[in-house]
Amino acid sequence: MPLKTEQLEEPQLILTPVIDIMFLLLIFFMVGTQFTDDERHFEIKLPTASETLSVTSLPDPATVNVTSNGEVYLDGDAVGIPDLERRLAEMRQNYPGQAVLIRGDGSAAYQQVIDVLAAVKRAGVTGVSLANLPRPKE
Repeated sequence: MPLKTEQLEEPQLILTPVIDIMFLLLIFFMVGTQFTDDERHFEIKLPTASETLSVTSLPDPATVNVTSNGEVYLDGDAVGIPDLERRLAEMRQNYPGQAVLIRGDGSAAYQQVIDVLAAVKRAGVTGVSLANLPRPKE
């Protein structure tokens, strides 16, 4: 006598909880964006003050660019090495934690970048970064 076997049910994906979560997320983001719209409706004219304080204690890093033909620029202004050292020393006096970002062109003379690094060191700046781009993956 053959045994009766139950047919196995195919596993099914229950979408009801997924749909519930999607609707909750949709409502959350709809409500959250309404608050930012309300903030934009206020036309506020801020008062003026005779003395103001900076929000941050340090300025952005000073950017030194070394071009392919050896020209040096500090925050967009063309400078020589002695002038670069003097201006960085002034920045460091105003902000002892002043950082410097050096952006040397890949085809610039290595000696020019070394001269800039030496000027930064003589100015007493310790927070130095060298900008570069990652190599493309082969």
